[in-house]
Amino acid sequence: MGKAIGVGGVFLKARDPKALSAWYAEHLGIPDQGGGSLGFDGPESTGMTVFAHFPLDSKYFGEGGQQTMVNFRVDDLDGLLAKLAAAGVRIDPKRDDHEYGRFAWIWDLEGNRVELWKAPAAD
Repeated sequence: MGKAIGVGGVFLKARDPKALSAWYAEHLGIPDQGGGSLGFDGPESTGMTVFAHFPLDSKYFGEGGQQTMVNFRVDDLDGLLAKLAAAGVRIDPKRDDHEYGRFAWIWDLEGNRVELWKAPAAD
């Protein structure tokens, strides 16, 4: 029987798709595929992908009406946060540390809250 094996894409509306894609390429290092699209491919993109549902009144996505939030696996959370801070990116001061990894949050060019996740090192 067939089953989903990961996320094939995340699609968000944007006021300026090309500018928002360029922001993600510059600040998070996601390869630009052209025309407002970004994509991961190859061995660096392996790992667990979570597809989760939250209650309508959840504040996990931040305050306001944001209906979706993207979570990116990152290779060096502290290093990326330092780079983003130097670039003037808005960063939530809150951090969460769990047995399944470390989490931080930022806001993109258009005010969308984004989650960053550093998975624990493999044993």
